[in-house]
Amino acid sequence: MFRHLRTLQQISRRTLSSTAPRQLENKVPHKQKVFQEDNGMPVHLKGGTMDALLYRATMALTVFGSGYVLYSLIDAALPKKAD
Repeated sequence: MFRHLRTLQQISRRTLSSTAPRQLENKVPHKQKVFQEDNGMPVHLKGGTMDALLYRATMALTVFGSGYVLYSLIDAALPKKAD
């Protein structure tokens, strides 16, 4: 067991110390341009298809949840008939 821990320790030390830093492209200016342009679209939908799907799913869950709450309140408020 200790041999496995020692191997894992060596691998983690090697990967953290010997890797060259990656040069990532800065995407922030492009995203700022996309979100700040005035195209009549609400900001919560400017992210693309995934934002639209998340928005629609959220609205569907909200409507379903509100309907279920109303159903539960009406069911609790009206007395049950004893047969």
